[in-house]
Amino acid sequence: MIGRGNPLCPACAVDVLTQKIIAGVDIGGTKTRIMACVGERTIADEVLVTESWRIRQMETDATRLADIVAGLCGGVAPVALAVGAHGCDTGEQCLRFQALLASRTGGAVQVVNDAELMVPAAGHSDGIGVVAGTGSIAVARTGQGKMLAAGGWGWILGDEGSAPALVREAAKAVRHSLDRGEDGDPLIAALMHELVTDDQTKLGILLNETRGAAVWGRYANAVFDAAIAGSALAVRVIREGGAGLAALVELLIQRGANPALVVAGGGVISEQPMLMKAFVEAMAEVSPASQILLLREPPVLGGVALARRLLVGQGYPPTLELFE
Repeated sequence: MIGRGNPLCPACAVDVLTQKIIAGVDIGGTKTRIMACVGERTIADEVLVTESWRIRQMETDATRLADIVAGLCGGVAPVALAVGAHGCDTGEQCLRFQALLASRTGGAVQVVNDAELMVPAAGHSDGIGVVAGTGSIAVARTGQGKMLAAGGWGWILGDEGSAPALVREAAKAVRHSLDRGEDGDPLIAALMHELVTDDQTKLGILLNETRGAAVWGRYANAVFDAAIAGSALAVRVIREGGAGLAALVELLIQRGANPALVVAGGGVISEQPMLMKAFVEAMAEVSPASQILLLREPPVLGGVALARRLLVGQGYPPTLELFE
């Protein structure tokens, strides 16, 4: 665990036992952040490596997460728990994980896709959430609570604008450039530096040997560094990544999502202004009237906000009919 904020202290334990604990969880592709509160007071704020507890087997993951949350709350299960989970990309998947967690905590539970934390974390109740980090996806809800999602297919098939997808597209751009006999673009040198090679012909081999979204994603800084250094190839890759994210939002709007507000977040788009700029420019073409926000707060606060709504009975109705 990587500690953040205030761990639960013994002096708080008696107080916690007599008050209502709520918790929000942001399960990302790389990190998981858990925040628990009593009233307005944060009693736990912890960051874990997702792979340290999640094995992608829902029953086991639910047991482990419930135990971790309870452990951070002094052995007391929260009365309301809201989870944004990377990889829960359909309503049915969210409901299944939700039911498993509820059976292990005994409290009110809501599970949504991690992109759905963007809007409540920004202080709003309705809008389209976009994540661009280890993966990418756009998610919204209809007025009846039905989940709408576009993207989230993984970096091999898509994940436009995500860190590994930017590296994938950068490598393809480099390949085409070298095949044309053009080897002066800064992106080529930047990728070679990241892969620790001075042989251009080994770029494909080395990338193939280090397969995996998290590994490829670590090379994404090379794309942005190259763009700053004047790489036309890198600029094009970033621009197309932003356009790809906007295209996901466009699909949701076509399916009935409210286009008034779009909130973007995730490790790449929040840390790389060039990608956010490309996304905003592309959204100006897709939906000029939409308000586009970059999430400045940690997404886990969206989980806390959803948990507060659960506490007062304002969460989404957890019924399968919504997703049929």
